[in-house]
Amino acid sequence: MRSSPHSADGLLADYLPVGETEVKDVARVRAMIASTPDPWSRDVPLHLTASALIVHPETGRVLLRWHDRMGSWLQVGGHGDPGESDPLSVVLREGREETGLADLRPWPTGELRHAVVVSVPGTPREPAHEHADLRFVLATATPDEASPEKPTTPLRWLSLPEALDLAAEDNLRETLTRTRLLLA
Repeated sequence: MRSSPHSADGLLADYLPVGETEVKDVARVRAMIASTPDPWSRDVPLHLTASALIVHPETGRVLLRWHDRMGSWLQVGGHGDPGESDPLSVVLREGREETGLADLRPWPTGELRHAVVVSVPGTPREPAHEHADLRFVLATATPDEASPEKPTTPLRWLSLPEALDLAAEDNLRETLTRTRLLLA
């Protein structure tokens, strides 16, 4: 039986990873989904998350958000809430919550743009774990309406070269590079 095209395994069924690292990451994610009753559960050491770069297509700018726990500028996104299983719906909700942008939409389509396994350091409340992050691109027509979720998570609109300079993670630089091709 084929999965829903909107589920993580449905999105990954036709997805073509690029490069050795992504091929390995996608294989791990597919294996985890196949062997885990709830691949979104935070109780699983490798679990699904969904994230996106938000773009303003008219200016070619991208929005990054400061992430305290990771100590770096990242894309928006995060964990699914209980009962959520559609990665694009998860990232649309997370994007709205984290930026206040009510008009976010998949751009130019709702295609999965990057799949990556990311290590997350432990805290006193949560052990170290990994995110199987499914990445998309979202657009807004109202960039000036972006507002941070809280004072400790500022937002920055950046040109792609500025965002590439600011990105500390290779996997984010790869997502930015893929997004640059869409904006070209």
